[in-house]
Amino acid sequence: MTAPAQPMSLPKQVAATREKLLALLKDVNPDSARWVEEIRAKRKGKPSVVVVGETNRGKSSLVNALLGSPGLSPVDADVATATYLVFGHAEEWEARACYPGQLAPVPVNIAELINWVSASHELPGGELPPRYVEVDGPVEFLEKLTIVDTPGVGGLDSVHGELAIEAAAAATALLFVVDASAPFTSGELNFLANVGERVETIVFALSKVDQYRGWRQVLEEDQALLAEHAPRFAGAKFHPVSARMYEMAGKAPNPEAAAMLRERSGVDELRASLSGLLAGRAAMLGEANTMRALSTALAELNIKLESERRALSTGEEEAETLRARKEELSTERRSSTKGWQVKMRSETQRARLENNHEIARQMRDLQSWFRQAIDAADRERLPTLPAQVDAAMQMVSGRIGMSVGARLNRLAESVLADLFSPDELEMIRAQFARAGHPLVVLRPPEKRQPTTEDKLLVFTGATGGLGAGSMVARFIPGIGGAAAAGLGASLIALAPVAIIGLGAGWWLQRTRKHTAEKQHMKLWLTESITDARSTLDQLVSEQLIEAESQLALALDEALGKRITGIEEELREVDKALRLDTAERTKRLNAVNKRLAEVTAGRERTEKLLASIRSVRDRA
Repeated sequence: MTAPAQPMSLPKQVAATREKLLALLKDVNPDSARWVEEIRAKRKGKPSVVVVGETNRGKSSLVNALLGSPGLSPVDADVATATYLVFGHAEEWEARACYPGQLAPVPVNIAELINWVSASHELPGGELPPRYVEVDGPVEFLEKLTIVDTPGVGGLDSVHGELAIEAAAAATALLFVVDASAPFTSGELNFLANVGERVETIVFALSKVDQYRGWRQVLEEDQALLAEHAPRFAGAKFHPVSARMYEMAGKAPNPEAAAMLRERSGVDELRASLSGLLAGRAAMLGEANTMRALSTALAELNIKLESERRALSTGEEEAETLRARKEELSTERRSSTKGWQVKMRSETQRARLENNHEIARQMRDLQSWFRQAIDAADRERLPTLPAQVDAAMQMVSGRIGMSVGARLNRLAESVLADLFSPDELEMIRAQFARAGHPLVVLRPPEKRQPTTEDKLLVFTGATGGLGAGSMVARFIPGIGGAAAAGLGASLIALAPVAIIGLGAGWWLQRTRKHTAEKQHMKLWLTESITDARSTLDQLVSEQLIEAESQLALALDEALGKRITGIEEELREVDKALRLDTAERTKRLNAVNKRLAEVTAGRERTEKLLASIRSVRDRA
């Protein structure tokens, strides 16, 4: 008896369907087939691991250890920008600053990498802060995965968590780094509760275990806090690691010592765990974009075949419908009132008001957060806050820019939906998809020039001890003889009290000075927020004026293309009308057959996309 055929695995089903439908597209619409193949060629077949953690948790040091490249990613304490690093594989080291949807990538010298990602270093002259920096190199681990290192900028709550959330949105998995000095902070737990809705797979690393003997107790407390505040991660495995021990292994005196240090560091085990967890998903995750492009191309082809079928079936009736539609669109394009332009202008004005409110809200949140940070800051932390304020402002500016772009492109979709029928809209969307960019492309904001206070913010003042010492030094030489001796004896007798008094005075002076510095910082913060809000308001207004022009041109172009398409369809109808009955029937049968293939192919594509999503969600 013949054994039943085994069902094909999902990857094989996807591959077989992709090749079959690509062959169909090449036969019917070679341009669409080339576009789908370009999408497939550009796809990144590797899953990504986004590394997040608060400042000084050992996050970037761990990334360097995973990559086997000490010092490559600037450590947390030196980073406070809205820029993250994306590490990939290449035969030689290379890097580029990236401005997605805005500017072409800018080559970066690896030796100058810190200048692009650290707030304490100046960007090269004339360059804008990038959204992220891609760094590729000959690291075996990166053949399987892409590592994204987000900067720790003082907290994962409020504005500081936005960048990590943005990077995590497209992650295959998150590597969440905490250290062994203390259990989870409230900011870390809030971040986990938030990002847990977006990222299914989170791996935990407990760093610096070599520096804290009580790391096991901290680990137990971390697990208890997860069970209470983020129950989805209850029972999650933690990887105890030490980047410092891994770095020491590279300097060990003999291979045995190096092997022992590497094993005790836990880095190799973490690396193997990440590879095993994620590498197997690369094929399916990469195929999803290809299948989505196929679905778009097939939808466009389906509409064209339906039009051809109507031309062969109804003849003159279809021609009359097309002529009427062409006249309608031509009138809309020529009209001086242009209803779609009126709607667009009205919606852009609404977008301006909404964005102004959003800017005001985000600036209020930012000011409130940093006022609290100033109140809580000690002497060492206070001077670091201006760089973090600048980083947060960059982040808000970028977020507002993306919000404006998204809102305007939704507006474009709304206007297109008013102008075109659902079938026509499918074709217009396919045309814009092949163009490779959205209807509206916003220019990036110019780099904010640092002020003198940004660079200095140095507070001066004499200490109480030095002041008291100066007064005594001036006072004693003016006293002579017995009086001086008596004063000397009195001073000796009162020395402990004097020292305590001077110490208290010094402490009081120092405390008052620190309080004054905080007040000065709050004043600077208020002025900086006011300037930034004014600049953002102006930027949004300029962007909307520019974007309105882009939208008008893009929508006029869409009308022109549709009118041209109707003219082509009319020519096909005229050809069909000249065919005899037998030839028309033959052509109609061929079109019906092709239409059935395309319809079935698109349905199959959508089912496979649903299966890919299901596998991804279960993993």
